[in-house]
Order: sequence, then structure tokens, then C-alpha cells
Amino acid sequence: MDRIDRKILSQLQKDASIANNDLADLVGLAPSSCLRRVRQLKEKGVITGVIALTDPKKMDRPLKAIVTVKLADHGVTARKQWLADMKTEAAISQIYSVSGETDTVVMMNLADMEEFQDLSQRLFAEDGNVLQYQSLFVLEQHKFDLAL
Repeated sequence: MDRIDRKILSQLQKDASIANNDLADLVGLAPSSCLRRVRQLKEKGVITGVIALTDPKKMDRPLKAIVTVKLADHGVTARKQWLADMKTEAAISQIYSVSGETDTVVMMNLADMEEFQDLSQRLFAEDGNVLQYQSLFVLEQHKFDLAL
């Protein structure tokens, strides 16, 4: 990946809906060369997808919860099953296995506290593999940037 590829990626991370001709102008390429490079970045797996970001409030999901989870059973089978169960939940947007005092961090986007209580009871409190969990609620978001 060279300097031009990085310029293309920088622009696409700001606005992936940009027209190829406009992108080519911004990075100093002919439109055909720019399109070829974007296709190559997709084929190589550098660009893994293109999404539309939405406003959680306008999507009726204004409550953001961060839940740290300690698992009782760290065996491969138990861990894979627990993660598979978490991945099926629509309210869960991100799951990270982490180092330190906790095993997993779960990010949730919720309609309200009632939805959180229902989900946390079912997903964490009633799950025999969850040893302990702690819930944090986002009061203010100071930075949200998915660009690398």
C-alpha cells in the first residue's frame, strides 16, 4: 500500500459515498486509475465493507451501555458458545475480548433502561458462564471516529 492508497482510504473513511470522479480529483489520479485502486483495496481485504452511519437518537436507540464481563469457564467450547449467543443480539453492536481483570467488553445500543434490564438479566445474570458483569452508561460522547 502506497501513499496514494492511503489518501484514497483517508477520503473514503470520511465519506464512502463520494463519486469516483471526485475521489480521483482529491487524490490526484485519473478516474480509471482511482477505480482500479479502490477495487484492489477491496480485493485485498483492506476495505472490508461500506456502511451508512446512523444517529442512535433518530433510530430510537439513544442509550449506550458498556458492559464488562468476567466468564467462569474460559474453555474454548464454553467461550465460543457464549460469544455466539452474544453475536445474535441486535442491541449488541460490538464485542471485544480483552486483557486485564475482565474477559470481554460488550457495547450495546438500547431504546431505554427497561430494554437494558431485560437484556442484562437474560444475557448476563441468568447465564451460568457469567461470573461477574459491570454496566457503564455513556453520559456524553466526546469523540466517535471509526477511521484508522
